[in-house]
Amino acid sequence: MACDSRNKLVYVLLVFFALALLGSALPVDAQDAAREPAYRAFPVLGSRLAVWAVAQLHLNFAAFILGCPIFAVIIEIIGWRTRDQRYDWLAHEFVKLTFAAFSTTAMLGALLLFLFVGYYPRFWAYLTSIFFPTYWVYALLFFGETFIVYLWYYGWEWLSGSRKWIHVSLGVLANLVGTAILVVANSWVTFMISPGGIDESGRLVSLWKAINNYTWMPINVHRLIANIVFGGTIAAAYAAFRFLSAETQEERARYDWMGYVGNFVAVSAFIVLPFAGYWLGREIYAFNQTMGITMMGGFMSWLWIVQAILIGILFLGSNYYLWLGMERIPGSERYRKFVPPMLLILTIGFMIWATPRTMVITFDEARAMGGTHHPVLGFFGVMSAKNTVVNLMILTTFLSYILYRRANRISTKPWVRTGMGVQWAAFAVAAVIVVFFGVYGYFVDSLTRIGFSVWQVLAVLTCIVIVMAIDIPMFRGARSTGTIRWGTIATRSQYVLILLAVTFTWLMGLMGFARSGIRQHWHVYGVLRDTSVDAVTPALGYAANVITIVTIVFFALVTFIFWLGGLGERGGPKGHAPAPVIAGGSDSSEGATSQARPQGATAPSEASPRIDCAGKAGARKS
Repeated sequence: MACDSRNKLVYVLLVFFALALLGSALPVDAQDAAREPAYRAFPVLGSRLAVWAVAQLHLNFAAFILGCPIFAVIIEIIGWRTRDQRYDWLAHEFVKLTFAAFSTTAMLGALLLFLFVGYYPRFWAYLTSIFFPTYWVYALLFFGETFIVYLWYYGWEWLSGSRKWIHVSLGVLANLVGTAILVVANSWVTFMISPGGIDESGRLVSLWKAINNYTWMPINVHRLIANIVFGGTIAAAYAAFRFLSAETQEERARYDWMGYVGNFVAVSAFIVLPFAGYWLGREIYAFNQTMGITMMGGFMSWLWIVQAILIGILFLGSNYYLWLGMERIPGSERYRKFVPPMLLILTIGFMIWATPRTMVITFDEARAMGGTHHPVLGFFGVMSAKNTVVNLMILTTFLSYILYRRANRISTKPWVRTGMGVQWAAFAVAAVIVVFFGVYGYFVDSLTRIGFSVWQVLAVLTCIVIVMAIDIPMFRGARSTGTIRWGTIATRSQYVLILLAVTFTWLMGLMGFARSGIRQHWHVYGVLRDTSVDAVTPALGYAANVITIVTIVFFALVTFIFWLGGLGERGGPKGHAPAPVIAGGSDSSEGATSQARPQGATAPSEASPRIDCAGKAGARKS
C-alpha cells in the first residue's frame, strides 16, 4: 500500500510539472519566436529517434491502460449480473495490471513532453497556438481518471454486495474518461496529418474544425478498437506468463481460463479492426490523394506486405490457440474435421494477402516475365484479391470461435436444425458476396472497386450478427458433454499467446510509422515544414529495426511489471478475495463449474479444488 501511495504521489507531481511546462510553451511574441531555435540536437541518438522511441513506448503503455479497463469493466458486469466470483476475480486481476502500468505511462508521457518542448520548440509552439484550450481539458481528464481508477481499485471490497452497482458505475466512468483522453490527444495527432480549421497562413480560424478534421473520427474508432485488442493480448500474455510459472494444477487452471478470456476479447475486437482501418484509409484518400497514393502505392507499399505477414500470424495464431483449446473440451471431437479446411482457407488467404503487386527484380527478370508484374501472381497483388481473402479469413476465424463455443454443448431446442441451417446459410451467402465483389472488382474502375469493399464488410458483419443472434438462444440451457478441463491445455498454447502479444505490438509500431511517415518532410502536412537535419522519411529497414528495439524494450518493462505482480503475492494474501474455483486437472466431468449449470454454481464433488485467501490448495466437502 505504501508503494502504491508513493506511485500516486509521483504520478500527481509529474502531471503538475507537465502542466507547468505546458504553460511555459505558450506562443511568444514575434521577436522572441525569431530568436528561439527551431530545433535542438539530442546527444548521440538525435532528436527524431529520441522522440520516436519515447513516443512509441508511451503509446504502447497508454494503449494498455486504456484498453485493459474496458474489458475489465465488461467482465465485472458479467460477474455482477451472474454472481459468478470467477469474473469478479478476473476483472480485479486486469485492473491490477493496469494499476501497475499507470506510473510508467505517466513518466514516459512527461518525458515525451519534455523532448517536444526542448528539442522541437517551434513546432510545439505552433501546435500550442492551435490546441492550447484542449491542454487544460486533457489535464483535467487525466486528474479525473487517476482519482476514479484509484477509487475503483481500492474500493473493490468496500463497494461490494448491495453497493456493487456503485463500483460498476465507477468502472464505466473511468472508461468514459479514459476514452475522452484518447479523443482529445487524437485531435493533435490527426491535425498533423489532415489539418483543418486554419487559414492559408496557418492561423487558427475554428478550433472545432481543427479538432474535427478528416482523420479524427476514423482514428478515434481505429485506436479504440486497437487498444482493446492490445489490452487483451497483453492480459493473455500475462496469464501465459503466470501459467508457465505456476506450481500447482489449480494455478494453471486459473490462468488458463484467464488467458482464454483475454484472447477471446482480443480476437473479438480484432475481427472488426480491419473495417476501421478501411475507413481511415478512405478518409486519407479523401483529404489528399497524393498522401493516399504515397501510403498504398508509393515507397511505403512494401510496408503493407510486412503488415500482411504480421496480420496473417495473428489470424493463424488465434485460430491455432482455439483449436488447441478444443482438446481440453470433452465432446469437441465432432468438430475437429472442420480444422483442416479452415487451415487451408487461412493459409491460402495468408499467401494471397502477402503477395506484392510489384517485385524488386533485375532487368533480365522483368524481360523474362514480360513486365514488372508476374503473369499469375500479379492478379493477387491488387486490393480486390486482398480485400476478398481478409474477409474470408475473418469469417473463418469467427467460425472457429463458434465451434469452440459449442464444443461441449448440445442444444435441446426443438428448432435446432432450422437454426443451424440458417447459420450455415448466412456463412455461405456472406462468402458468396465477398467472392463476387472481389472478382467483379477486376472489371471496374478503381473508385468503384474501393466502394465494393463496403459491401464485403457489410456482408461479413451481417453474418456475424445473424449467427450470434441465433447461437445464443439456441444453446441457452444446452446439455453438457463434460466440463472444460482448464489447465490441461498444451504448454505450447501459452507461447502462442505471448507470440500474439509481441506480433500485435510490433504491428502497432509499424502502422504508427506508416501514419506519421506519409507526412514526409512536414510537421503539419502542407502547413509547417520540417527543416531539421532529419527532414526525410527513414527507410523501411531502418524503421523496422527501430520498432523492433522499442518492442523489445517494451516487453522487457512489461515482463518486469509481470514479475512484480507475482512477487507481491508471495508470502501474503492473494488478491482481494478468495480465488475462484476453476475446474481442471482431471479427465472426468466431476469437479467444478459445468457449462450446463447456472454460472456460479459448483458440482457436489467430494474434493473439488479450492484456493483460499493464502493461495493454498484445499478441498471442499459437499
